[in-house]
Amino acid sequence: MIPDEDVERVREAADIVAIIGEHVRLKRVGSVFRGPCPFHQGTNNNFSVLPKGGYTCFVCGEKGNVFTFVQKRLGLTFAEAVKFVGEKAGVEVREVTKQREGPDPREPFWEINATAALWFKEQLWESERGAAAREYLASRQIARETADTWELGYAPRELGLLRAHLNNLGWEDDRLLQAGLLVKRAEEEEPRPRFRDRLMFSILDSSSRHVAFGGRLIGPGEPKYLNSAESDVFHKGQTLYGLHLARGAMRREERAILVEGYFDVVRMADAGVEGVVAPLGTSLTEGQAELLRRHAKTVFIAYDSDGPGQKATFRAADVLLAQGVAVRVVTMPEGDDPDTYVRAHGRDAMEKLITGALDIFDRKIQLLERGGWFADLQRKRRALDALLPTIRAAKDPLTREMYLARAAEAAHVDRGVLARELDAGAARRSRPASTAAPTMRRAPEAEPEFSPPPAPAPVGPYRSTVEAASSERDLVRVMMLHRPLADMVIEGVGRLSEDESERPEWLADDDEQGRAPAGLRDPAYRALYEALLEADESLYGGDLVAWLAERLEPWVVRLAEDMLDTPESMAQPQISVDGALRRLRERSMRDRLAELDRVTPLATGEQKDRLIAEKQRLHNELRHMGATGWKGYRRP
Repeated sequence: MIPDEDVERVREAADIVAIIGEHVRLKRVGSVFRGPCPFHQGTNNNFSVLPKGGYTCFVCGEKGNVFTFVQKRLGLTFAEAVKFVGEKAGVEVREVTKQREGPDPREPFWEINATAALWFKEQLWESERGAAAREYLASRQIARETADTWELGYAPRELGLLRAHLNNLGWEDDRLLQAGLLVKRAEEEEPRPRFRDRLMFSILDSSSRHVAFGGRLIGPGEPKYLNSAESDVFHKGQTLYGLHLARGAMRREERAILVEGYFDVVRMADAGVEGVVAPLGTSLTEGQAELLRRHAKTVFIAYDSDGPGQKATFRAADVLLAQGVAVRVVTMPEGDDPDTYVRAHGRDAMEKLITGALDIFDRKIQLLERGGWFADLQRKRRALDALLPTIRAAKDPLTREMYLARAAEAAHVDRGVLARELDAGAARRSRPASTAAPTMRRAPEAEPEFSPPPAPAPVGPYRSTVEAASSERDLVRVMMLHRPLADMVIEGVGRLSEDESERPEWLADDDEQGRAPAGLRDPAYRALYEALLEADESLYGGDLVAWLAERLEPWVVRLAEDMLDTPESMAQPQISVDGALRRLRERSMRDRLAELDRVTPLATGEQKDRLIAEKQRLHNELRHMGATGWKGYRRP
């Protein structure tokens, strides 16, 4: 931190007119200086600077002191701004911090990455090995000057080149492994480069230090894009690609443009659209959202407009709203991303799309209205389920209130009913987590956690998911161990599955209750089931596991091996199938009852009577099936 007395000394010594005059054409008018405002790109002399005071724009309302101006104009932190002004004024600025013993331990990693970035660049432009990468850049109309600005390079396919180069410069293998430039799968194996035959993107932090790389395959293969592993200097969830070049414009214009990929950032910046960043190929994290909040008041999300793009847009928006950031959606034409659109139409066309961006909530409602999701009661319920998380995510109370009123208006629902539903959802999430054993969920870059032995199912209308997960496991085991019964399983699961074909992908994901299709829901069992649908009958006499290993994640294959290891534990497969399908049918019926409970408050008159009658029928059917935990029906 900088001592307050040093800040005051710099402020008193600074020539605010001279400093602002480097960026604005100022003219003396009496005792003040006037000029066009640099913040709203004004043309009249509405921007006033006091020689020993601050600045004010009488049109856009921007005002502040010399430090504020430097921060917003140059994209600096307060400490950086004080140092900058201090240098101009000839005042030494000291920071009071706890001194480290020796240099920053991260410096070697920054240096290694910077050295590697230079070597990748040489391989791209000065080696025959980079010919295919150069051709690829040419096909995407990326000029040499642009590539150099973004420090693009090429990682050759050959194994030992990067290692030998860095070893010759004094970097030992252990350090290169720690930096993530080399990898070693087994203790006895020789280190290999993490990146091979890839176009390389240098990833710099906000202080322009080399922290990581992103690599795109030039030829066929997977994954198409690969980032550096987490390290002492690189935390993907707290890094934004392009921030080191975008932060000045973001603070100056008080907007950030969030895109999905490296090329989107490079293309837009090259065309003159400033303040563009990307979240490194991952869903936007809280850490990345906080970075955006520090630099801009409004974030424009310019993702693809297809199903996955919409889903990613709305996920990112909720994270940003929770940080108090205003969020607008740039609607890209179908089939275009920012890279292809700017390449075809140029900067002005892209700026026009940005100018026409909708508030995130209006965009959601627009899509729901176009899809007819407010047309009938049950679809309306699902539409509101998709809107409620965004209302709840809004940190700003006024924004939340406006969203609530807009949702009530669009759905023709009483605002009070919607507000109570909003509060009820918040209360549900604040309850302690269920003690039921969790189902398997894949953790990125980590082994899955398996469920402990099932706990007893609680009594009540909503049964533990443990029993349903066990039923899904039984059905998949039958398909693997008893091929003649596979068709029976497929027919039964098919009857359970809902038709979700008309439901937008983003709406299904943002559903307030997180409902999944009525068939198999556990991701592991569902993946196995879908793979087994394609399995040839001859595989059952051969190596089924090897066939599955070519199609599924390793941890799912290990689960299949575990189920195949104990065939004797399923002595009566027919009975197992019948019981499993019955339990899943019960789950489906209970889900429908929960849906009816949520829809009924929105209904009136005959519509409400029909819903109540359906609830009575389902309760009777559950009682007839002998479902445990049934409670007497009460008319609401």
